[in-house]
Amino acid sequence: MRCYSCHRPSREVICDRCLQRDFRPVHRVRRIGSLEVHSFFGYPFLEPLLLTKHHPEGWRIYRWMARKFLAPFFETFGAGLEEDLFVLGIDEVPKRGYAHIAALTHELRHAPHIRPLHAKLLAGEHVSYAGRSLAYRLDHPRDFHYRGPRGIEAVLVDDVITSGITLQEGYETLRREEVDVLFAVTLADAEVI
Repeated sequence: MRCYSCHRPSREVICDRCLQRDFRPVHRVRRIGSLEVHSFFGYPFLEPLLLTKHHPEGWRIYRWMARKFLAPFFETFGAGLEEDLFVLGIDEVPKRGYAHIAALTHELRHAPHIRPLHAKLLAGEHVSYAGRSLAYRLDHPRDFHYRGPRGIEAVLVDDVITSGITLQEGYETLRREEVDVLFAVTLADAEVI
């Protein structure tokens, strides 16, 4: 296998040299309505890795990104907790053989007091927002449904925040279902260049 950055032989998605030199997460916080969204990279920087969700190797790459970029955040956050905090991925529906968001949330299971709940927040409408305008996104909601426990504290996880409409809709659905969403976490923010 080769490093996705320098193309030299590597056992990992990104070799140690490139990881240390080029892939340093910068924690950013963006507010979408009343939801706080934490991210670690600008979208253009991670775009080649994020687009692998459309290919079979994406499962391995998304799991690697979760271990390298999301897990350290959740390990630090979870260490200060006394009770479990649940992680809900946005629409963990398999496409092309796997669910790329489930690959992210699955890797968080080792963090202290962090418990992924898989495929509990699912879209009723499978609309693609890729390359679509804000007006289109607003006119075509995902119509999320929640099938998990109530009365819990949770964190939403997605790969990218663009307009924030998907995260906001998921957040509102969970609030109606008596789930206290503390914040959301994404790998990348499309607003950051």
